[in-house]
Amino acid sequence: MLQDSAPAPARAAAAEPSRRAYGAAFDWIDEARAARRRAGLVRALRPRAAGSPLLDLASNDYLGLARHPEVTGGAARAAQEWGAGATGSRLVTGSTELHARLEAELAAFCGAEAALVLSSGYAANLAAVTALTDRATLIVSDAGNHASLIDGCRLSRARTAVTPHADPQAVRAALTGHDGRALAVTDSVFSVDGDAAPLRALAEACRAHGAALLVDDAHGLGVLGDGGRGAVAAAGLAGDADVVTTVTLSKSLGAQGGAVLGPARVIEHLVNTARSFIFDTGLAPAAAGGALAALRLLRREPERAARAGEVARELHERLTAAGLRAVRPDAAVVSVRAPSPEQAVRWAADCREAGLAVGCFRPPSVPDGISRLRLTARADLTRDQVDTAVRVITATAPVC
Repeated sequence: MLQDSAPAPARAAAAEPSRRAYGAAFDWIDEARAARRRAGLVRALRPRAAGSPLLDLASNDYLGLARHPEVTGGAARAAQEWGAGATGSRLVTGSTELHARLEAELAAFCGAEAALVLSSGYAANLAAVTALTDRATLIVSDAGNHASLIDGCRLSRARTAVTPHADPQAVRAALTGHDGRALAVTDSVFSVDGDAAPLRALAEACRAHGAALLVDDAHGLGVLGDGGRGAVAAAGLAGDADVVTTVTLSKSLGAQGGAVLGPARVIEHLVNTARSFIFDTGLAPAAAGGALAALRLLRREPERAARAGEVARELHERLTAAGLRAVRPDAAVVSVRAPSPEQAVRWAADCREAGLAVGCFRPPSVPDGISRLRLTARADLTRDQVDTAVRVITATAPVC
């Protein structure tokens, strides 16, 4: 048998260049990074301190409950009683009495027959869209929908018709002639500009063709409807047999997680078929406990919902009066247009240097390709804080 006559160290040295060359498999990442940098679309994580001094108009803590003592106390008690994690999927060990209480009270609050809690709002949308469709289903999806709804449509393998933004007539046209199961999906409040979907008209369009309606009410719960019961309740659709709602527990309720609300038979179907529910670890008890405490607080203090809307409208009016291009808010999101991605990033950075945290949305996060600052109104903002926010945003605005 022939043997390599080179000493072992020499063979190792000869092999080293080839091992280093394996990294070429990811050389395309360097090219993609350079393209992002040229387009002004580089993103980076910015860990925040527990006691950040910044005035917060960037988070989705619409009701100011994430740090409320009752909410954090509910989270702490749940962790002490049930442990740090759910320990398994909901169908194995991950369902606790706490999850069941949260589901029952959330369904009752929103006017639904039943609810199912998942680990995130993203997972809730994936569960609802994929479990309620098949290859023969037609999905009609609004062009402005959140990425989680879009990904649900893709994973469903159903035929998807994307319709113009907030256009019930386009939904009717897309459904016309389809013979079989159909599902229209829409945000209730669109996360980029904060405008609301015409839910009543969309429901009528669906009913004219026997289609179901799925509404992502992530930005409506806690802000719209009687006492914050959400956009679906505000539209008079809560509890309807052909309407399913998804919500997140990480915005108005200040915790984490998501839920699907709807007819009991729909929820039972998701328990048995929704992969992002069946194969995912259950929501951590602390998040469930915090969300439940926030829900109970909102029931007791419904004025928080109205206050968030008031702050949003004041921000819009004052920024518009100052000459900025702000979109009229239907809930708690105020969008302010920026001339370019680079200027949007600079504007947000200047606001931060002045003590104000604001959101900065750029492609591909925005479906229309227009960059903007995204401001979130909070029910706990004081008059002085609103004044400060308006002053900083107008003073740092880019010159067009």
